[in-house]
Amino acid sequence: MTHAGTKPQLSPVLLAGLPLRALPPVILQPALDLIMATLRRRHPEVFARLQGIGNPVYEIDPVDLPINFILRMTARAPRLRALRKDDAELSNAGAVIRGPFAALIELLEGRTDGDALFFARRLTIEGDTEAVVALRNALDDAEINIRRDILKRAGPLAPPLRLASGLASRVFDRAAKDLETVRDAILEPAKQRLDGQAKANQELQKRLDNLQAGQRRRPRRMP
Repeated sequence: MTHAGTKPQLSPVLLAGLPLRALPPVILQPALDLIMATLRRRHPEVFARLQGIGNPVYEIDPVDLPINFILRMTARAPRLRALRKDDAELSNAGAVIRGPFAALIELLEGRTDGDALFFARRLTIEGDTEAVVALRNALDDAEINIRRDILKRAGPLAPPLRLASGLASRVFDRAAKDLETVRDAILEPAKQRLDGQAKANQELQKRLDNLQAGQRRRPRRMP
């Protein structure tokens, strides 16, 4: 159950991920540990529902970031780690979920349908599809919201963190719209040239078809 063509597009995530190429992925581990601890505390049902399928290992591949993630859903100590895309440990994953970072977050938080992402070619799945379906079903009913869940654990720091988070969200949305405008401005001339070439090819094919039809209709001369 895979679709080829999950390619990164110009986006704030792609640009923000460029500095990560020069940094070791381990610097993200404290943040990843916080996320997993928050999810285990606020959504224990997600992990309980996955215990019946063993200890699946997922590779999560955000195509617009220079790092991948390994998610080990063990019953006692589930863990999320960041690795470089060429790390040999990624081969230990039984299932691979690949797509843009924003789409993966939408899937985690249940804000979009995984099937819709798949058929729109924004998401590809490889390997143990049963484990992926089990993970999706566990997430669908959990009502996860990473920002909200972490803010509820922040205590007295919640108000300033909420303000900063809201500001960052608005900046991200504005940057995404601006980059979309830039992408369209760059691609539109090429699209117009391709459309013109396609139209010219259609006209040429039409003329050839007319010539061939005329040849077939022309009566043969008697010897």
